[in-house]
Amino acid sequence: MGTLFQEIAFWVVTVVAVGAALLVVTVRDVFRAALFLVVAFLGVAGLFVLLNAEFLAVVQVLIYAGAISILIIFAIMLTQDVQRGNSPTALRPLALTASALLLAAFVYTIVQTDWRLLEETPLAAATAQGVTQVWQDTPRWLGGLLMREFLLPFEAAAVLLLAAVVGALVLVRER
Repeated sequence: MGTLFQEIAFWVVTVVAVGAALLVVTVRDVFRAALFLVVAFLGVAGLFVLLNAEFLAVVQVLIYAGAISILIIFAIMLTQDVQRGNSPTALRPLALTASALLLAAFVYTIVQTDWRLLEETPLAAATAQGVTQVWQDTPRWLGGLLMREFLLPFEAAAVLLLAAVVGALVLVRER
């Protein structure tokens, strides 16, 4: 019974996420596209929940569906003539062709890959014994890695985002 519910939930969440993602690129109103982007992000979070990756689901909701989407909506609201949308350009057929080729490459890779389960791999039994210790040490290792190796890029990204928001406010303010 549980697997039937999980399969139905998977297909419902997948259809919602893919449908919202398609609406993001087809809707002419930028504000509505941003709202569909939030729905697509929430759909991806739902897929993470179905994969028992609750931490990634929470991060997806907080960072992407929350912070990034709000930043995009904030930027759209500060933009003038947002209802007009983008005009078609000469690059549209090229972009459509590149997207179709990328989709074909993804489908080919998915079909040709040997998708064996973890239990079928030779190292599964040896790995299963050490997983508990690795799982307990991972947060400490990630925190140390962030503080030692990636603190400066992390802070630089924060300053860059702040500069972008301030620049957007300066550009749209009343003269």
